[in-house]
Amino acid sequence: MPSRDELHARLFLLRAAEPPAPAIHQYVAVHGPVEAVAQIRHGTAPAAVVSEITRPEARIDDDLRTLDDGTACLLTPEDDEWPLGRLTSLAARHGAPLALWVRGSGSLAELTSPAVTVTGARASSAYGNTVAGDISYELARAEVTVVSGGGLGVDEAAHRGVLAAEGRTIVVLANGVDGTYPHQHARLYQTVIDQGGLLVSEYPIGTPPTRIRFHARCRLLAALSAATVIVEAGQRSGALAVARAAGELGRRIYGVPGPIHSVTSKGVNELLRAGAATVATSVEHIAYREGLR
Repeated sequence: MPSRDELHARLFLLRAAEPPAPAIHQYVAVHGPVEAVAQIRHGTAPAAVVSEITRPEARIDDDLRTLDDGTACLLTPEDDEWPLGRLTSLAARHGAPLALWVRGSGSLAELTSPAVTVTGARASSAYGNTVAGDISYELARAEVTVVSGGGLGVDEAAHRGVLAAEGRTIVVLANGVDGTYPHQHARLYQTVIDQGGLLVSEYPIGTPPTRIRFHARCRLLAALSAATVIVEAGQRSGALAVARAAGELGRRIYGVPGPIHSVTSKGVNELLRAGAATVATSVEHIAYREGLR
């Protein structure tokens, strides 16, 4: 458990820096959050650290109220529930999160052991939605947690597949856990929580989603799982950024092949053609290779 000062220091850093912030992460890992914040405020921290502070006058009042009323909790590396093995690999190249906001009663460490990320196109086809739902349903039945981004299309189908199997799923958000994006997923997110899953974000309460935050989230989607499955993805799909991050982290990448004339399958088909992903046409291709059964 973090001390009061450690908690306040990490809340400040989440407000003051835009993730990822690898220099701050490394500095905190060496000096601890309290000393790191003191050095930042005194102007004596290294230039690389100071350059990642974009909001030096950040306040944490709203965050403290959220913790007090129990709307969400903050998970830090000082907590036993911190998924250390999953997130440590992010530190060098991508910047591990300084802390994570969590809504739900589940344990992040428990839920991510084991876990598989299932993601893909927002403008998905009926084929992509069916496959994402079926794979996620079967993973949930095998007691594997499915991680996804909560978006429209493949992400939504993945979460709903898990819920249909009465399993648990993690939604990694590009906004604060107190907000709902897209807005029509409010009921979906509540069902995720009710069934023992989690909403997770490194962004403070009240933070809106932006393009850069969707991109930064990709590394968390990749890191929290043993493997990533790309169901559908166009040539410029954000899901391909998740696949790249997974590859850089040494995680296996699976791709579901689609029709060669389908725009929403061009990106994933290219991953398969280039040998950057392994073909997956059923959950058995994933589960047995990853030792999930």
